[in-house]
Formats: sequence, C-alpha cells, structure tokens
Amino acid sequence: MNAILMRGAFAAIGFWVATYFVGGLRFDNAASLLLAGAVLGLINAFVRPLFIVLTLPITVVTLGLFLLVINAAMVACVAWLLPGMRLDSFWAALGTSLIVSVVSWIGGALARA
Repeated sequence: MNAILMRGAFAAIGFWVATYFVGGLRFDNAASLLLAGAVLGLINAFVRPLFIVLTLPITVVTLGLFLLVINAAMVACVAWLLPGMRLDSFWAALGTSLIVSVVSWIGGALARA
C-alpha cells in the first residue's frame, strides 16, 4: 500500500511539472492535481498490468514502443474519470505520460537511495 501512495505522490509531482511543458493539460485546482496523481497511481497498479498482458503481441512487434500508447491511455483514463483535469488531445496525453514517467522514475530512484 505504501508503494502505491509513493507512486501517486510522484505522479502528482509529474502532473505538476507537465502542466508547464504540455499545452493541452489543465487542472482546475491543486486538489484535482493531487487526486489525479492518486488515481493514476491506482490505475498504474491495477489496470495497466492487465493492458500490458492483453497487448503483449503488439508490444513485442513494436519492440516496446506500444507501451507509450498504453501510458498515454492511462493518463487519458484519469482525465476521463476526473472532472477537474482536462486533456486536449492524444499528443497532450502522450507528452504528459512521458513527463510523468520520467519524474516518477527519478523520484523512485531517489526514494530508494
């Protein structure tokens, strides 16, 4: 459970960073930003593994690049679930997922150190 909370916290920081670099991403308030991080943490813990297993053949054929599409879909799912988060396009979701992934990776590395 603690790992899921850490994922959510790093995802919220990633969303905050992404709002500065991705033009199609908007949050109504800070509570929506924090809630988006928590929801993304839960989705990444429970839904994303199922998507990865179901799309394994196409992921193998594309040498793993399809995982970027899965990550963007998870961010789009969060935007669909939360009324306080707005995504304008697939490209905004893709950019957001890249930034959130990098920030979460750095945060996870720092938390383990």
